[in-house]
Amino acid sequence: MAQLSIVHAINQGLRRAMDSDSKILLMGEDIGKLGGVFRVTDGLQKDFGEERVIDSPLAESGIVGTAIGLALYGYRPVVEIQFDGFVFPAFDQIVVQLARMRYRSAGALTLPITIRMPYGGGIGSVEHHSESPEAYFAATPGLRVITCADSNDAYWMIQQAIASDDPVIFLEPKRRYWQKGEVNIEANMSDALNMYSAKVLTQGSDCTVIGYGPTVATCLQAARFAADDGVKLEVIDLRSLSPIDMSTLVESVNKTGRAVLVHEAPGTGGIGGELAARLSQACFYKLEAPVMRVTGYDVPYPPSRIEDDYLPDAERILDAVEKSMNY
Repeated sequence: MAQLSIVHAINQGLRRAMDSDSKILLMGEDIGKLGGVFRVTDGLQKDFGEERVIDSPLAESGIVGTAIGLALYGYRPVVEIQFDGFVFPAFDQIVVQLARMRYRSAGALTLPITIRMPYGGGIGSVEHHSESPEAYFAATPGLRVITCADSNDAYWMIQQAIASDDPVIFLEPKRRYWQKGEVNIEANMSDALNMYSAKVLTQGSDCTVIGYGPTVATCLQAARFAADDGVKLEVIDLRSLSPIDMSTLVESVNKTGRAVLVHEAPGTGGIGGELAARLSQACFYKLEAPVMRVTGYDVPYPPSRIEDDYLPDAERILDAVEKSMNY
């Protein structure tokens, strides 16, 4: 077992994938000599060359459009969007071309492209650097949308995404990049949990708390605080936003009778609303209270000096748990 930060786990996952297949190449702004803004691709251009780790122009639409052409010719491009808020110039290529081409061709064409995207707030940055645009992509048929919350998942899920013949949006929680964890780098990918599966992190009987990406650590913190008061929270890391592993969620909520959903993106139109609707339908006769949501507010991401007031924290999660238990 190796102790790796999420940054280094993704880096090692990319390296292992590139070692295994010469058709895998990386594209993005400053990912080569610099190693990326967050140093996720540090050292890869030196070891694999400029033809496989490509410093692209500052043009997201061109990066994704070029990756689509490369994929049609048999390559497996991994595209980095430097920051979440920079993805929108490439939105047309992603939702109109990338997401549809396999379906449009009745499976004759595949676009095995992975789009890596650091997302979420909490880093004290300026506008367009702390967005949570996951709902746009999860609502787009044809895209797979996954996100890691720990180093082991970061290492294996990036490799699973690259191996997929469907296009994958791979969301990386940037404020957790330097969080360390154990990674079994000697294992085989077949031994890793399927990237579309949710994961139960703590067993509980009083309420199910569901988060993903950057909010998973916050949910676990809330569970520790709740345990001090004798409340047992079952924390689930969703991991995949499209498709959603409903069977794991339904089993848990049927057991606890309560659910709290947590994400940084605004509440309206967010992943939490979709989950709330599905859980309310599937667990109707077991629910003891309405499904609760703890999310970002319905405003553009605020200036960094007040972002702590915007982001869900353990206190807001515990407030939602208390409201649920008081029904």
